[in-house]
Amino acid sequence: MEGDFIKINKSLLPLSWLYGMAVNLRNTLFNIGLLKSRAFDVPVISVGNITVGGTGKTPHVEYLIRLLQDQFNVAVLSRGYKRKSKGYIKASRTTAMQEIGDEPYQMKQKFPNVTVAVDKSRCHGIDQLTANDSALDVILLDDAFQHRYVKPGINILLVDYHRLIIYDCLLPAGRLREPLNGKDRADVVIITKCPKDLKPMEYRVITKAMSLYPYQQLFFTTLEYGELKPVFSPTKNAPSVATLSQLKDYHVLLLTGIASPEQLQHDLKPYAAELTPLSFPDHHQFKEKDVQLINDTFAALPSPRIIITTEKDATRLQQTEGLSSLVCANLFIIPIQVCFMLEQGNNFNSYIINYVHKNSRNSILVKTKDDHKPKDGDCAGNRTRTISFRNY
Repeated sequence: MEGDFIKINKSLLPLSWLYGMAVNLRNTLFNIGLLKSRAFDVPVISVGNITVGGTGKTPHVEYLIRLLQDQFNVAVLSRGYKRKSKGYIKASRTTAMQEIGDEPYQMKQKFPNVTVAVDKSRCHGIDQLTANDSALDVILLDDAFQHRYVKPGINILLVDYHRLIIYDCLLPAGRLREPLNGKDRADVVIITKCPKDLKPMEYRVITKAMSLYPYQQLFFTTLEYGELKPVFSPTKNAPSVATLSQLKDYHVLLLTGIASPEQLQHDLKPYAAELTPLSFPDHHQFKEKDVQLINDTFAALPSPRIIITTEKDATRLQQTEGLSSLVCANLFIIPIQVCFMLEQGNNFNSYIINYVHKNSRNSILVKTKDDHKPKDGDCAGNRTRTISFRNY
């Protein structure tokens, strides 16, 4: 059921009220122009949320990379959360995970031909990217919905189906980082991590409850899982499994260090003989005691057994010392991708691609030249269309 992971600590509501005053003041300063938002002459697409915790940002950014990389020169700019460096860094194939953070490192390893950079100041990061690459076609901002110093061309807001913002409240009582009206800045709202068997009535209820404006588009996505891949080089004693259906006889240790592992636990449980979750905080750096806990927990499971982890966690586990040979031989990644529901994928893809085409540097140069030519009358074929799922 939507919103079923939300927990409100009512004793902290007075603090939430004070927090809300501070956030509203900041947003007001941006709205009246005392704090400035910058627009750029390169297409910028922001992907983010207004809640604490995972809403599936990385899989959605990776979806955009796959969509755009064959046609455009794509760059991804992230803050590089919990990295051990400062300032602007453009990643190479050999850049260490500690220098840029686990999520940017994951994207650079998966998409080596895509530019990946990190900078706490998104404006400075965009300036560096555009100054050093005149052929850049589009910049994807990872986790930047609240970074209002940048004015993106498309602002995508992700909302977890299990933590719908309409049922939540502000920090610290709830998990909202800003009031609900923050969603009004979004051009696109995506309800993420939806159950695959979501009923038509539930779509309509959520659509009405979100109460979006006509200029906003609403989409629904669900998670798709790929074939299992070993984290380390396979050994002769490693399990010969690739698909989830092959786990039916296995005792599975699900090892995660992500913000919201509940959906993954729910999805994998039916495939395993038994599933044991071992969860750490988001972006967790595994210490010696954590490694010992992992080794001991897995050793205690009956055979046949296997460990499954996420791609993001694997980037940190590969750098972790002390994992037993038993753990290393049985540690597998489960790749995660997003899939659009209601056959909305084509509409979303067209919306994104058309925006990049129309706002690329080359298109702007052509438009500037055309501005000096005689104008034709306004015709319907040239007007911008607004697509809304408000009344679905």
